[in-house]
Amino acid sequence: MLEVRKASSDDRLPLYRMLEWYQHDLSDIWDQDLDLHGEYGYALDRYWQDPNCHPYVFVVDGHYAGLGLVDKQVKVPGGDFWMDQFFVLKKYRRKGVAAQAAGAVFELHRGAWQVGQMPSNHAAQAFWRKAIAGYTYGKYTEHHITSGWWQGFVQCFWSKCQQ
Repeated sequence: MLEVRKASSDDRLPLYRMLEWYQHDLSDIWDQDLDLHGEYGYALDRYWQDPNCHPYVFVVDGHYAGLGLVDKQVKVPGGDFWMDQFFVLKKYRRKGVAAQAAGAVFELHRGAWQVGQMPSNHAAQAFWRKAIAGYTYGKYTEHHITSGWWQGFVQCFWSKCQQ
């Protein structure tokens, strides 16, 4: 059974370690190198300090299965929420966990959502197009950003959240 919950300070280390796996998975398309400690590193402090940042962990049958990091650093004007990072451990992929977890995170925040993928991350593009189409019944737009510091594909849609 999947549980999606706001990450607590007790979840910080497991979340950080899952981000290391995530960055490793993307190491062939995300230009990063290991630091002196053998880590990619990720600045997580803002997720506990900034009220506009929301860290989530995904737990399946009591075991960590993934993460979602949400902030407001949207890439297309008019958005409210940006899925900054999203990761599901390989063990839980292709079982519906990722799409269910994504939908659960979207439900936690009412408003205009944006989810983006790097240009060469074709697997993520296919996943998000399918997951968002399922969540929104096909009611989303997609933008291709080709200039600026962040480039890639962005799907824009509204949460179905009933708050």
